[in-house]
Amino acid sequence: MQKSRSILISSFALSILVSQSVLGQYVWLNEKGVKQYSDSPPPKSVPREKIIKSPGNAPKATEVATVSERNESNKLEKPATIASKNEDFNKRKVAREEAEKKAESDKQQAEDKEKNCTRAKAYKQSLDEGQLLMTRDKNGERTVLDESQRTKEMADVKRVLAECK
Repeated sequence: MQKSRSILISSFALSILVSQSVLGQYVWLNEKGVKQYSDSPPPKSVPREKIIKSPGNAPKATEVATVSERNESNKLEKPATIASKNEDFNKRKVAREEAEKKAESDKQQAEDKEKNCTRAKAYKQSLDEGQLLMTRDKNGERTVLDESQRTKEMADVKRVLAECK
């Protein structure tokens, strides 16, 4: 009788131990740092470092400490107020407007440079062909370019065209 009773007690104790491991809970942190509790294992996408507790294993002291530290740091951060949200929104808006203005001015500069290069090419062609070219002097009178002025203008045009490339 004594033997059967000890067998019964030991089998009961064994069944309790087995059932505890079967009914155990998994505890892990999701990607947002929130604790998740489940009877089934976490998804395979959850790294092992994020699993705090699995059935049959006690939680690790360092992981419990880091979780409590995270919770404390989250409590220390003040929630965003409407004023701070508006300030952030206005900062982003100003930055976006500045970027748009810069892009527009860059585009305008590129167009102006292209026009200047086209004019310089046409002017160089006129100088190369030996066409009669006229300029206005200080008094507003037209004067014809002589050979020295033509060579000076040719050097200036070549310098401008070198910047176009």
